[in-house]
Amino acid sequence: MLKVNDLNVYYGGIHAIKGISLEVEEGQIVTLIGANGAGKTTILRTISGLNKAKSGTIAFKNTEIQSMAAQNIMAMGISQVPEGRRIFSAMTVLENLQLGAYLRKDKAGIKKDMERVFDKFPRLLERIKQQAGTLSGGEQQMLAMGRALMARPKLLLLDEPSMGLAPLLVQAIFSTIKELNQEGTTILLVEQNAHMALSIAHQAYVLETGRIVLSGDAKELACSPEISEAYLGGSVGH
Repeated sequence: MLKVNDLNVYYGGIHAIKGISLEVEEGQIVTLIGANGAGKTTILRTISGLNKAKSGTIAFKNTEIQSMAAQNIMAMGISQVPEGRRIFSAMTVLENLQLGAYLRKDKAGIKKDMERVFDKFPRLLERIKQQAGTLSGGEQQMLAMGRALMARPKLLLLDEPSMGLAPLLVQAIFSTIKELNQEGTTILLVEQNAHMALSIAHQAYVLETGRIVLSGDAKELACSPEISEAYLGGSVGH
């Protein structure tokens, strides 16, 4: 579904992404893990058209998208839930969700997807008229995910969905990610919590300073001593 080939991205004079290639098959959850500053967010932002690549290609369903505008990429079926949620805090929960569907014209489909979001996140229905800025961190994360789902994405890019959340909420968010995937949404997940990410992903790529240093089956990587040492605090499988 997504094929990134020899991608190079710069921030000014800094070579942030160094010749990265990765693939996401339809129906998979693929995760990018690595320390802060490894380039994970930059990759997602470049896929969704917010950053421009210096060289390399990004193909979505066999169409190259690296020089397309962000809204055209979104119209093709790629939605991103950004790091730090980025909800519109002065707007209500409902208005935030409606914004997620702003490229769509199918009223019946929008209504159905709105019901699906409330089914996934009942808390949002309870807070439907509330200003988004008054929600808790966990509720804001639900709203950010719900808003992205309103675009009915074929590929969902999730950037640090567990950041700053209480452990119980992290569990809930990850269950939802797994559920969305089982219902047919392909997911590319960037996550600081490597243990959780590897537990739900099919494939994983490990980044260090803008390069992929390891990749493979997520369950196998979760058991590898190198990964365990570097990202899981040395406790494989616990």
